[in-house]
Amino acid sequence: MEYTISQLAKLAGISTRTLRYYDEINLLKPKRINSSGYRIYGQEEVNRLQQILFFRELDVNIETIISIMNDPNYDSIKALEDHLIQLRNKRSRLDRLIESVKKTIAHEKGEMMMSNEEKFEAFKEKLIEENEQKYGEEIRQKYGENVVSKSNEKFRNMSKEDYERFVQLGDEILELLAKAYETGDPTSHLAQELAAKHKQWLTFTWPSYSKEAHRGLAEMYVADERFKAYYDQKVTGRTEFLKDAIIHYLENNS
Repeated sequence: MEYTISQLAKLAGISTRTLRYYDEINLLKPKRINSSGYRIYGQEEVNRLQQILFFRELDVNIETIISIMNDPNYDSIKALEDHLIQLRNKRSRLDRLIESVKKTIAHEKGEMMMSNEEKFEAFKEKLIEENEQKYGEEIRQKYGENVVSKSNEKFRNMSKEDYERFVQLGDEILELLAKAYETGDPTSHLAQELAAKHKQWLTFTWPSYSKEAHRGLAEMYVADERFKAYYDQKVTGRTEFLKDAIIHYLENNS
């Protein structure tokens, strides 16, 4: 079966403008152009569009979708299996978040008691969900589904005291980064204190720590614009400084 651009747009619930854009960026080309100059799409294009929309639902950016789907080794079945795993994880996170919010409402109404640990569940789930939306795809590609799932579970089971310390450490890292950056020396005492604190912060959520993984994360900070924007939010260059400080720390500490 074949579809015109308007028919396919209606079928998929997207605009014809989006389909034209996908054509322009070489993400979804029509099967052919008919004698009247209209784009015509076949079953192969319909299947590819479904895959694109799956990626979009998982908040994968358009540049990454192009890179993945235009790779000669792209495996649509493997991609669908990965989609299924991630969607199930997303549903599980949302179910837990919904349950935590329901408990909070019942507690506020005096209908049930809620422990301090339970009160932090909603915040933890929110942070996990935000992290998944921003970095889930990249982190899974680098570390694998199993490592990310174990990390999320460790964070989810964190005690109230550990959670508060984890949040506090995150704030301290940003404050110390600002001070250490002013020295201009990633090998300075302040910079090495920063790297050590960053390692401590990671151990709250990582199922196991390794220098290789720490180095890889530091390099990802610089390579990925979203991580870079977080650490460079006030002064450009701090992300690169943090990476250099971490690498020097890893090379000089057992």
